[in-house]
Amino acid sequence: MPRYTPPVRDISFILQDVLDVAGLNIPGYEDLDEEFVSAVLNESGKLCEEVLAPLNTIGDVQGCVLENGIVRTPHGFKDAFEEVKSGGWPGLDCDPEFGGQGIPFVLASAVTEMFSSSNMAFSMYQGLTHGAYSAIHAHGSEEQKKTYLPKMVSCEWTGTMNLTEPHCGTDLGLMRTKATPQTDGSYAIKGQKIFISAGEHDLAENIIHLVLAKIDGAPEGIKGVSLFIVPKHLVNEDGSLGQRNALSVGKIEEKMGIHGNATCVMNYDGATGYLVGEAHKGMRAMFTMMNEARLGVGIQGYAQAEVAYQNALDYAQDRLQGRCVVEAKNPNGPADPLIVHPDIRRSLMDQKSFVEGARAFTLWGAHLIDRHHRLNDQSANGLISLLTPVIKGFLTDKGFDMCIQAQQVYGGHGYIEEWGMSQFARDARIAMIYEGANGVQALDLVGRKLGQDGGKHVMAFFELLRNFASENKGTHASFDQNFLDPLKQAGKDLQAGAMYFMEAGMKNPNHALAGSYDFMHMFGHVCLGLMWARMAKASYDALARGADDAAFYETKIATGRYYMLRQLPATALHLKRIGSGAEPVMALDAANF
Repeated sequence: MPRYTPPVRDISFILQDVLDVAGLNIPGYEDLDEEFVSAVLNESGKLCEEVLAPLNTIGDVQGCVLENGIVRTPHGFKDAFEEVKSGGWPGLDCDPEFGGQGIPFVLASAVTEMFSSSNMAFSMYQGLTHGAYSAIHAHGSEEQKKTYLPKMVSCEWTGTMNLTEPHCGTDLGLMRTKATPQTDGSYAIKGQKIFISAGEHDLAENIIHLVLAKIDGAPEGIKGVSLFIVPKHLVNEDGSLGQRNALSVGKIEEKMGIHGNATCVMNYDGATGYLVGEAHKGMRAMFTMMNEARLGVGIQGYAQAEVAYQNALDYAQDRLQGRCVVEAKNPNGPADPLIVHPDIRRSLMDQKSFVEGARAFTLWGAHLIDRHHRLNDQSANGLISLLTPVIKGFLTDKGFDMCIQAQQVYGGHGYIEEWGMSQFARDARIAMIYEGANGVQALDLVGRKLGQDGGKHVMAFFELLRNFASENKGTHASFDQNFLDPLKQAGKDLQAGAMYFMEAGMKNPNHALAGSYDFMHMFGHVCLGLMWARMAKASYDALARGADDAAFYETKIATGRYYMLRQLPATALHLKRIGSGAEPVMALDAANF
């Protein structure tokens, strides 16, 4: 059975050495000293390693079962969910007014990674609830907050998001689900939603569905969409549960992965719903949930790569195959371990350098969200808005790639279910699709985010790169050569790609759209390059101070150097593709494909 060891040391390094969270002037960050952060990471890591990870294979094999309208989750899930709830983990960063602990989002995101690595399907139950909580917290009435949030923070009640319908996914303006006003101020919701994660289960006594629908007579398209709270069980005035609402599960989808999470077809047959926020402004409310969810999905992408890498590393160190071409490393045995071979090391270094860079990138992004929420920092909000499609799209694409590389290390055993590598690859695959397929993320990045607010956010990112390079030049000779120089070149490639869109895209929008996916990946590589430069700088500084754990920091520098020299040059390839424009992409008539 695969194993999982929480990467507490590495997470602490990013929070303490790289971000210096305790030293940032952000409300709540003064509590993030080394002792407190270590306590949170160690306790949550223990739960993930000892309780959730052993259930991961069970959830994959057993899946969820629909019986008489109720979904039964895999054996052990309910007891584990009770343990998660009793520890207060679902409400880690939620508002204390509603029972949360108010811990900064940056630390909660680190905990989310470990939950996702240990058992992605299980962690989605509380993860989706958090997203629904955030939407109600931001846009709900005071009465709605009082009614629903305390129970959602504790996960006594869980939450969902209902967007997709059989005939529309990305184009939500085509939705047919209707909301008819009732005399008591509620609405009757009628329609069908599909792909609803955690739409029904036996882990909580109530499920609070957030449903997008169109009020009778609403404007056409996306401007006519409203958001509604539709509880599984109606809630009485005293907070107790009332009658079952007019909603049901049509079926559970049979999926490629995340078998332990129930993906449901939900039927709303005149169910009672309550408007959230303003009529016809549902997308604004839902995007509060979706932006948070997209960062969470980015975490899922690299979190699966992390656990896959851990197991691939174990296998490479134990499996004896062939001899080192230089000299035998295991002369008394029949062969050397796989890890002696350069191509295996290349694969493991690809995985290691990606995961550690992705972790730093995501926690930096989470810190920007904290800056926005706790300081009302609009510059931070603009920057994380720009970076969100990169976090979601790039990290899930590459996370899946790294799971496949980890599987490849196993050779034929990687294709056999009992070794567990198949599950990591299958579970990781959905992250490239849900919460906005990655092609849509790329279109959002190029079509909306680059030009947002006159392009000032992308210009701020370029300025950030320039400032980092100028402020840290001369840190160490090898730092300049191996980190700053590659980063500056990659930054120039990114800027050239953006300029191409500005010039050619104005003449023909297809020139920009045809290159959007390459630009998203180029942007992702530059962001990981920046993170590796920051991690290397922190490591050089620690070594200069005479840090006790010198091997840890030396390993960081070597891993970062690998990324800068072997992965970051991909920006040149992406720029070349972007510069080819739309013509090669659009040349064929549809009938000739």
